[in-house]
Amino acid sequence: MVTRPLTLAEIADLPAVTDLVTAGRALGLGRTKAYDLARAGQFPCPVIRAGKNWMVPTAGLLALLGLPVPVLGSPDSDHGDPSPRLPAPPRQCRSNR
Repeated sequence: MVTRPLTLAEIADLPAVTDLVTAGRALGLGRTKAYDLARAGQFPCPVIRAGKNWMVPTAGLLALLGLPVPVLGSPDSDHGDPSPRLPAPPRQCRSNR
């Protein structure tokens, strides 16, 4: 079975970390080839081994593909306002003395 490569829109929608098969699809690799390369330490971007799972940070994948890597807090990110929202300070209760 031949798996179709990811489109640019699908790559742009990837979470911060994706699985090895999805990263391989973004590179036009099949499942077996992606795992073979990862096991041999030859996958073309950084991979993380978490137990039996192989994970790929999307930033490394985007950099390899020459695509912009979103910066946390940037106005272009999906998070809107670049400044973090801090909780409001607690309100003081007024007593009627």
